Amino acid sequence: MPSEILRPSIIFLLSCAVAATAANLYYTQPLLPLMGKELGVEAGQLGMIPALSQLGYAAAILLISPLGDVLPRRRLINILSVTLVGGALLAYVAPNSVFLGLACLIIGISANITQQILPLAATLSSPQSRGRVIASIMTGLTTGILLSRTISGAVAEHFGWRMVFLMSATIATVFGLMLHRILPDRPSPLQRSAEAVSYKALLLSLWTLLRSHPALRQSMLTGMCWFAAFNALWAALALHVTSAPFYFSVQQAGLFGVVALAGIAGAKLSGRWVTKLGVGNTINLGIGLILIGFGISAAAGESLSLLIISIVLIDFGVFMAQVANQVRVFSIDSNAQSRVNSVYMLGYYLGGAIGSLSSVAVYDIAGWQGVCILAAAFLCSSLIANHSSQSRL
Repeated sequence: MPSEILRPSIIFLLSCAVAATAANLYYTQPLLPLMGKELGVEAGQLGMIPALSQLGYAAAILLISPLGDVLPRRRLINILSVTLVGGALLAYVAPNSVFLGLACLIIGISANITQQILPLAATLSSPQSRGRVIASIMTGLTTGILLSRTISGAVAEHFGWRMVFLMSATIATVFGLMLHRILPDRPSPLQRSAEAVSYKALLLSLWTLLRSHPALRQSMLTGMCWFAAFNALWAALALHVTSAPFYFSVQQAGLFGVVALAGIAGAKLSGRWVTKLGVGNTINLGIGLILIGFGISAAAGESLSLLIISIVLIDFGVFMAQVANQVRVFSIDSNAQSRVNSVYMLGYYLGGAIGSLSSVAVYDIAGWQGVCILAAAFLCSSLIANHSSQSRL
């Protein structure tokens, strides 16, 4: 189908679909206190719940994303939409933490819809409009990530945490049907070229790309470490603000997602600063802002204002660094952008899972200051990786 399919209304729908799908990876973070109380999960083990979503997403990036080069993307999106609905419904009825963890894993795998829509939108857009289209969809992705906690916290406060997953299943059903209706059923790039590529060869090519491109290794490790710090914040934040000295409700904890919308400004400004400062310097600036934010957060004590300022700085810095890092990633190999991005995002979400899992355990032992120290260690590693173009794996 020609690029004219991407009318503004279609771009808006794709952006909303990406936002709604990405939100599933973060719905659980403000719900952890309620889940732990109902299911009898100890505080130190709660981090496994959001971590499984991110591990599932990382696994899908490795095992499913490359299939977009050999199978029609609409077919993949249809299948993933069905499994997303199934995972959300399993979470809704989960009788214990084991079933809930399995459901979160399925949800994370199914959220690969986002990684199918992005390259499909790039393919369907003209060269002149491609930048605008991708920017619009990335704005939807960022909005979904940041508002997910606010939405889930509000729903859980009034209707219980299980209702969040029923809401998720309903939204996934609606967008699944809409995407099935509007997306073209066109062959994949390799199908059009009549080039036969086995699934094994497709996966092995990811390792070849990682070995062949030092810049890819550098970018992956850099993003992996700061995303671990980012998720360390959000996985433990609800536990922090629902206990002393704040004693907020789950809904109030979720409202911190509105504060985090500063990340959208960071993403927009980063595009300008990359041109002026260069990719590496822009990433360093972003990581520096994140470090300052965690320093303020560690010293905030009972000050809500300082905690809010810290979250603004952290989210602003994370999305600034992310845009700059992806500029570097997409310039590595123009003939393998989907697979290069798969390698990068695999490391990114593995870092997120490590951050979620470790921060809740650290919070149980050392409190909020411990989480901030953990995040600082991740960020120092990110700075080192960004300065090392001779990484060896």
